[in-house]
Amino acid sequence: MLRAVGFTDKDFLKPQIGIASTWSMVTPCNMHINGLADLAAAGADAAGGKSVIFNTITVSDGISMGTPGMRYSLISREVIADSIEAVTAAEGFDGLVTIGGCDKNMPGCVMAMARLDRPSIFVYGGTIKPGAKHRDVISVFEAVGGVAAGSVSEAELREVELTAIPGPGSCAGMYTANTMASAIEAMGMSLANSSAQEAISDAKKMDCERAGEAVVQLVRRGIKPSDILSKESFENAITMVIALGGSTNAVLHLLAVAHDASIALTLDDFARIGVRVPVLADLRPSGRYMMSELIQIGGIQPLMKILLDAGLLHGDCLTVTGKPLAENLAHIKPYPQGQDIIRRLDDPIKADSHLAVLYGNLAPEGAVAKITGKEGTRFTGSARIFHSEEDALQAILSGKIIAGDVIVIRYEGPKGGPGMREMLSPTGAIIGKGLGDKVALITDGRFSGGSHGFVVGHVAPEAAAGGPIAIVEEGDQITIDAETKTIDVAISKEEIDLRLRNWTPEPAYTTRGLLAKYAKLVSSASLGAVTDIS
Repeated sequence: MLRAVGFTDKDFLKPQIGIASTWSMVTPCNMHINGLADLAAAGADAAGGKSVIFNTITVSDGISMGTPGMRYSLISREVIADSIEAVTAAEGFDGLVTIGGCDKNMPGCVMAMARLDRPSIFVYGGTIKPGAKHRDVISVFEAVGGVAAGSVSEAELREVELTAIPGPGSCAGMYTANTMASAIEAMGMSLANSSAQEAISDAKKMDCERAGEAVVQLVRRGIKPSDILSKESFENAITMVIALGGSTNAVLHLLAVAHDASIALTLDDFARIGVRVPVLADLRPSGRYMMSELIQIGGIQPLMKILLDAGLLHGDCLTVTGKPLAENLAHIKPYPQGQDIIRRLDDPIKADSHLAVLYGNLAPEGAVAKITGKEGTRFTGSARIFHSEEDALQAILSGKIIAGDVIVIRYEGPKGGPGMREMLSPTGAIIGKGLGDKVALITDGRFSGGSHGFVVGHVAPEAAAGGPIAIVEEGDQITIDAETKTIDVAISKEEIDLRLRNWTPEPAYTTRGLLAKYAKLVSSASLGAVTDIS
């Protein structure tokens, strides 16, 4: 069978290298990855291996956002991890290169690599170039809100739509894709600068070829993910996510990867590390710059060197280069004088993490907020209750949400959604309507990496599991405090208990197919929303 797909006698003496390609034409994030897979395969072959390319799926978060299709987004992470595991284990590959370029296939790739524990390297597909007038995909969502507010015309919205996404690559700011690429590199599973290259660039082509070559060397040296992934390497990843002002989705995905690597990582680790790590990068969505502009001044490697020298990274962690992190960074040059994308340690954007892990009577198992400080650090307001993203979005666009409201979107968690949809449409509409610092939004769903404002997600336990978010009523006073790390509704424990006793679960969204299977299997968001915890 292998002769029929091109193997010769000599090939059977070589290490077989699986090349997992997430190529797809459903999204610009992945439309170029077939070419990158060919380059990785060529690199593996040139180094004395025998490459075998195979595919897995991708769904587009941006296209499914705000629709029932978004229920499949987080679920696709498990499908991707499962499919890479299945093919690699069934075919008996000696090594693995995975190439991802969208929010869920990236953690899905690394989850599979951790499970399989054979020599592996992750390659990021690369970031998209900025659109005209410094636009990106988030510009479109916020322009929709602008139309509803009357500050953006239909003609202006169309121009934004036509120019925001100029070609291949992942979303342009420090959204989930660029966040996860940076985290994966910091944890040692990508080659240097893989996370900081444009999708269409010579640097990205070279990165793919080098990854193919490097994985053959890992096979020969017997270096596996279990030699690289450790509690300390995950702490490095968390540190980078915070310093870059990255996506809340990184919390969910790093918990899931750690689970597959059999490493004890919890929400409290994010809180512990967040106390001492500042936000240094002035990157979108809350900042001014895009990933392409960070690439122009040197990418994330100089930032890693800054953090290492300050004792905020573990330099002795092994990486896929076969060398420890500190050795990889030894000769990295500092950022050029005068740049203002990455701030100095003594002049941070925020002195501690923007990712606040909150606990309280609304979230006994925790919730995750992305609060940069620009929107304030404390909010108290009246609950406005919605049982779906669509209902909340309609209320925002029609002007029914006013200053002082706390929008509560529930039954959108891992089980209740099912699928834990991202709330970019509501948060984009809030910003577009000019309410970004005037209202808050809490949900047992999650947020796009492009979301910003006073938003709290991953509320656990979720409503479908009988969490307290299920019994909040219209007009209840909710307080979110990023300094005390609390989220509470102003009712007594006795009243909460009474409401929960009288609570009736919402009917299941579906009883058949993938969504039904996921709803039965998925764990709490506080555990990474994985599907194999008994």
